[in-house]
Amino acid sequence: MEWTRLLVLDLAPGEAYAHACGECEWIVLPLSGACEVRCRALPGPAPQTPAGLKGQGPGNGPEVFQLHGRTGVFSGVTDFVYLPRDADAEIRSAAGGRFALAGARCDTRLPARYGPAGKVPVELRGAGQCSRQINNFAAAGPGGFDCDRLIAVEVLTPGGNWSSYPPHKHDEHHPGEESRLEEIYYFEIAPHGDTPGLGYQRVTPSPAGKTDILTEVRTGDAVLIPDGWHGPSVAAPGHDMYYLNVMAGPGTTREWLIRDHPDHGWIRGSWDGQDIDPRLPFSRTEDHR
Repeated sequence: MEWTRLLVLDLAPGEAYAHACGECEWIVLPLSGACEVRCRALPGPAPQTPAGLKGQGPGNGPEVFQLHGRTGVFSGVTDFVYLPRDADAEIRSAAGGRFALAGARCDTRLPARYGPAGKVPVELRGAGQCSRQINNFAAAGPGGFDCDRLIAVEVLTPGGNWSSYPPHKHDEHHPGEESRLEEIYYFEIAPHGDTPGLGYQRVTPSPAGKTDILTEVRTGDAVLIPDGWHGPSVAAPGHDMYYLNVMAGPGTTREWLIRDHPDHGWIRGSWDGQDIDPRLPFSRTEDHR
């Protein structure tokens, strides 16, 4: 992938991981467990600090962030940390856990920052069997968490439902209509008792791309989408589906503009008058506000 990056860490109790940000900005997102993140900016131009945000300047000591995390992706929204390009970081977990690092190549060096769980906007999208929940922790748009190029959200789909539907694409640049964005889907699927969960992901070729995938997905799997119509993401009955979306592209404006597949876009109109799945939203009881 040219623009997007993803790293998933399984840390044993007391284990630490040293991370060099390089030319990318990153978000450390706990999937399960808590961690401490230390970030030290490397010598270079001072970060560009958005209005009202306090950032780290070159030559300062490391900034230390404590992430409360969560017991699992279905148990609540989590806090997170933003790491700027040209920085070194260490991620350490006293009790162990799993942590995602979502990244994107970028140009602007922003400050390291903490994102509290209580400020993550939660959206319920679709209706009926197309109902899903989106945790917009690093979505694009006014009022969202500020990144240079990275766009990242979590999607939770109740078992038996379809999400990422209707199929849509964002592989061409059309100002005001469509963004050019690569995308990575990282999956975790809830088990049923001792039975591991599963789901399915579809990507079909578009006029601008040739990606063609129909694959079974299980916990720990990732699907790379450099182009193409993507969707549906299908959650098997009895197995709730989680995926982390990581997006970035060459555009100078950070925005998520999509085109629905012309054969399936009509489904949006069918949601009028349908109720949202009563299993949503998933619990926010573990939020640390």
